Amino acid sequence: MRGQAPDNSVAGYRLALAAGARALEGDVWPSADGLAVLDHDGTVGGGPRRRPIPETARSELGGLDSLDDLYRQCGADFELSLDIKHPDALAPVLSAAHQAGATARLWLCHPDWRLVTTWRESAGPARLVDSTRLKKMDEGPARRVNELAAAGIDALNLPYSDWSAELVGLCRDAGIKALAWHAHTRPLLEDMVALGVDGVFSDDVVAMVDVLTAAGRLA
Repeated sequence: MRGQAPDNSVAGYRLALAAGARALEGDVWPSADGLAVLDHDGTVGGGPRRRPIPETARSELGGLDSLDDLYRQCGADFELSLDIKHPDALAPVLSAAHQAGATARLWLCHPDWRLVTTWRESAGPARLVDSTRLKKMDEGPARRVNELAAAGIDALNLPYSDWSAELVGLCRDAGIKALAWHAHTRPLLEDMVALGVDGVFSDDVVAMVDVLTAAGRLA
């Protein structure tokens, strides 16, 4: 299960962990000088002074938190799923995770699974994730799952509405983890648990913990 901090702030992640989340999720961008920055939109500043994070030095990031901040303040006793929003974010992400001793609990997500396969050697024990939608699988879900398994991709991440019992079964047979995002209400969480997905992403950490505990998915 993965608690989300909508603003990608360390304070939000601390609240999610305190509420019982066993994993966290966020978006990450590189600063101009190689810092892994936690942010959804990828920009800093406002109005005419707004600029992309990849063009901004760490000294000009204002109050945005970094992956180093997250590990420093929250430790590393959790799974962490990160959407790699820019290719140059991969190296600082892996560096921060390595320094924290957390690489084996890292899940690296991107919508281009073929790009993700090129990360295998540098990612080491980190898990690789195809984060996409059914409508973008021109080849069909069965073929995609088989291609992911053959390429060494560890998980398929889809919005909750794209999952079915059949697709979860395809993933299980191929050894691919099934992850469901945007499961932000108790009924949706219950539906995902009933389908047998391996992980859920939810803003409602309390409901997530309650539902997974009731289902025997949490000790």
